[in-house]
Amino acid sequence: MSGPEVTAQDAPVGEPELVHAFDGPMPTGVTVSAAGRVFVNYPLWGDDVPATVTELRDGVAVPYPDEAWNSPGGDDDASAFVSVQSVVVDPADRLWVLDTGSPMFRPTSKGGPKLVCVDLATDEVVQVITFDTDVALPSTYLNDVRFDLRRGEAGTAFITDSSDSGPNGIVVVDLASGRAWRRLHDHPSTKAQPWSEFRPVVEGRPFVQRPEPDAEPQPVAMGADGISISADGERLWYCPLASRRWWSVSVDALADEQADESRVAATVRDEGDKGTGSDGLETDDEGRLYLTAYEHDAVLCREPDGTFRTVLHHPSVLWPDTMAVADGYLYVTANQLHRQATYQGGEDLRERPYALFRVPIDAGPVRLR
Repeated sequence: MSGPEVTAQDAPVGEPELVHAFDGPMPTGVTVSAAGRVFVNYPLWGDDVPATVTELRDGVAVPYPDEAWNSPGGDDDASAFVSVQSVVVDPADRLWVLDTGSPMFRPTSKGGPKLVCVDLATDEVVQVITFDTDVALPSTYLNDVRFDLRRGEAGTAFITDSSDSGPNGIVVVDLASGRAWRRLHDHPSTKAQPWSEFRPVVEGRPFVQRPEPDAEPQPVAMGADGISISADGERLWYCPLASRRWWSVSVDALADEQADESRVAATVRDEGDKGTGSDGLETDDEGRLYLTAYEHDAVLCREPDGTFRTVLHHPSVLWPDTMAVADGYLYVTANQLHRQATYQGGEDLRERPYALFRVPIDAGPVRLR
């Protein structure tokens, strides 16, 4: 007996509005200023990257703040961007650029890993914070950052270290002095879940490390990646990339430079199984938490009462990576990360263009200042 000509198909949720299509290198981070300026970054993972940080102006990605800052002299250049993983506009409407200093995931050298502040009123760099080698280790991969400007003289930043070959953790930065310290250093909550517990599936296929056709598949091992701060500034949420679990920790404990590790670890809370592997996290001023769901081409939302709902699910949202909240919209990059050759037996299956989407939400960004 022959079946019907048309069968039911996966139903989308929400309607992604295309903000920008990328025909060049794959983007990861996105952020939006109070005036609606959109900034995007592109890490050096093998693509030709003319500029690792750009501003989208009239449909064109323009090097930001200029070409000189996007022309490093080496992996340890403290006066230029080396390989940027994240860009974030802070509560004072300044742009912060998180530089891994690690093109192609190479070991870092002092001067490369850094946090750079750009004044959006003048488009000039006003602060560069580099990290000592006991904070940004040779294996460190600085991934994403959030801010609370109420803590300390000039505010405090919190950064995930998502290394797949060394200790994971949270880097805390005093923005006034530039002092930085590691917290939850290699704590179990910052680590990838064992392969026996987590075998991610993306586009119906196992998501594994397999850089050559005959290579034995290996688990993806990236640790603490997504990060977000609660609307009241009391808890920092984070999740390893290779995990379906997420966690939170007291911001008071993290920000206390004198606190010992056991005191900080005692404030860690297992927030449970979120039902998907996630790359990015974000929060809004209504107390909602958003998480990308790379196993489901989706973005989910955890309401303040703990319930979950789907904000966006669409076949074009292939590997939702980083989110930003601005002007009543949730922005998200979709970059097909899982289709890179390192996960596909050496064959690059990505199809340009990559995308920046947005969907409406009835909320604004968290501004702790």
